[in-house]
Amino acid sequence: MTISRIESPVYDEFLADFHRAYPRIDLQIEVMRSSDIISSLLQKTATAGLGLCRTPHEKLEMRCFLRQRYAIFCGRHHRLFGKSTLTMDDLLAENFVSFTSDQIGDSLSPLTVFRDQKGFTGRIVASSPSLDEVRRMIFAGYGIGCLPEHIVRDDIVQQRLWRLPPEEGLVDVDVHLLWQRERKMNAADHAFLDSMERCMRRYSLAERLGK
Repeated sequence: MTISRIESPVYDEFLADFHRAYPRIDLQIEVMRSSDIISSLLQKTATAGLGLCRTPHEKLEMRCFLRQRYAIFCGRHHRLFGKSTLTMDDLLAENFVSFTSDQIGDSLSPLTVFRDQKGFTGRIVASSPSLDEVRRMIFAGYGIGCLPEHIVRDDIVQQRLWRLPPEEGLVDVDVHLLWQRERKMNAADHAFLDSMERCMRRYSLAERLGK
């Protein structure tokens, strides 16, 4: 199970290497919210998950797989697009496009905390659990919003999105490899988890983002 839009060349190559090494192991990937991934793992209905998990669970193993830096962006159809002398004060009244998990206590709540601390007064006018749909609505000008920097590199080059203050970004959000400690694993499960842990030891967090 995985959250939407895991973008990592190391992960892509890992899947290719794993298939070559174990061609008879079938793989099923389901995309869902982090909260649903955690619930499914706690119920022992899946081998592993890639998702956000802010609070450790005593029954779950956690390994940090990606460290994504979130920053604020607007889209080509937004009035702030292309303006290079903006400050944080210029953003405070802007409406927001948000993830549905972006609320206090949920997996992306650091983004909510940042908005509250800075005094943002704009409304959340559009939301989705899907990163691609949040990105699409930011491009369409519904509002400004937070996205992982490495995922929108091409959008910046193609001038679909525009980077907004602060220059250093907002917060790092970790994507974890998760599995249930008490779930009985078969040989295929062990092969997948062992192979992925070896891959993670081989590459740094920066390399996994393609830096």
